[in-house]
Amino acid sequence: MKEFKIRCSAISQIMGQPRSKAEKEAGELSQTAKTYCQTWLKEQIYSRRREFATKYTDKGLIVEDNSIDFAADYLGLGMLLKNDDNFSNDFMTGTPDVILNDAVFDVKNSWDCYTFPLFDDELPNKDYYWQMQGYMELCNKPAAKLIYTLMDTPIHLIEKEAYWYAKNNGYDEVDTDMYNSFVDKMTYTNIPDKYRIKIFDIQKNDQDIELIKEQVIKCRNYIKTLTNGTIN
Repeated sequence: MKEFKIRCSAISQIMGQPRSKAEKEAGELSQTAKTYCQTWLKEQIYSRRREFATKYTDKGLIVEDNSIDFAADYLGLGMLLKNDDNFSNDFMTGTPDVILNDAVFDVKNSWDCYTFPLFDDELPNKDYYWQMQGYMELCNKPAAKLIYTLMDTPIHLIEKEAYWYAKNNGYDEVDTDMYNSFVDKMTYTNIPDKYRIKIFDIQKNDQDIELIKEQVIKCRNYIKTLTNGTIN
């Protein structure tokens, strides 16, 4: 069985501290971290990876390339090529969206204007802080940009939203007016660019990188207790 390495997108799941004082003093993993390790081990045993898909992740995947182009144009960087290479070291693995000479970029696309962090001064999701620390370590970069964009929702997702609205509200079908109202609500190209992009700058923190490595070692030790030396 391969040695445990944490995926950058999941680093936050192993970074929490256990609730009880005794567990903290003993240097144990939190229950969230233990659950993650159990899931990882099942993936190895059954040769399957647990997948999560929602309308939010669907939109993000579909508009990812457009989001990168939009961010590149807004920042005056010309054309940015999406990175498809996976990076790995002794502790972690990950695939950042864009790698530049002095930084890594990762793009997150908001579902709608209400989930878009327009007025946030600090990173709204701490999970992404840890993800970017991992990317910076893997790519040996001192800085990162986490970029939220607000892109048009793909047509087939708009159609699904309109269909479920009609079904749940007693309509026989989606008429033209209803459909157009969903298109208007779920597309944003008529909004100025400055209201469709939010950039958070993150600096590499070597102390936090060391904390990640320590947690990975704890995870490895915990996984050994689950296998009892019986799984190869």
